[in-house]
Amino acid sequence: MTEARDQGFPEFYARAPVITLRDPLAQFLGAAKDGLIQYSYTDVVRLSGHSCPTVAGAYLMALHGLRALYGDETPVRGDVEVFMHGAPGSGVTGVISSVVQLVTGAAGETGFPGAGSLGMFARKNLLAFGADVDGVLGMRRRDTGKAVTVHHDSAIVPWPEEMRPLVAKAFSEQANSTELERFGQLWQERVRRMLVDHADNPALVWVSDWHPAR
Repeated sequence: MTEARDQGFPEFYARAPVITLRDPLAQFLGAAKDGLIQYSYTDVVRLSGHSCPTVAGAYLMALHGLRALYGDETPVRGDVEVFMHGAPGSGVTGVISSVVQLVTGAAGETGFPGAGSLGMFARKNLLAFGADVDGVLGMRRRDTGKAVTVHHDSAIVPWPEEMRPLVAKAFSEQANSTELERFGQLWQERVRRMLVDHADNPALVWVSDWHPAR
């Protein structure tokens, strides 16, 4: 917890689940011992520049999707395809996809094209949008073809009643400093409940087997 607190983040960030993966590219280039890399919620906050229920939900979807695909195995970063149901510019699809991309390594057309003439460890075109998937997103292992859809319902962890008038004031720039401080506290409290109290709640994030056409 010390790292999160020392860097000015809420202490509960360090209590959220940690995702450990093996990245063959990182191992190949000597960037990480045995290619093992850990991703924490603090990492996705740094990436996103903020912490909200969408970012927390995306992180938990990546976590549970990988658990379903790999079981007791260590997930392999760069060896998972991701299929977003929404279009890139629709709603919060872009926010979710950026978090999932960080964790899985799956990138769109701007991704790493591969090393050398053989294109080893390529991550390009492993992330697709507008996919025919029943869920927020689908994930598929490239080695075995095992695939799952991942669903999310943040309404399982609702805002407290106190938040309703604060949201109206904050988003209309009518809140004073005391109200804004309380707004931020309640905002992060909902995130905390998602990541700490409900991280393994199947009503918040659940995974289903998937058999894509291709």
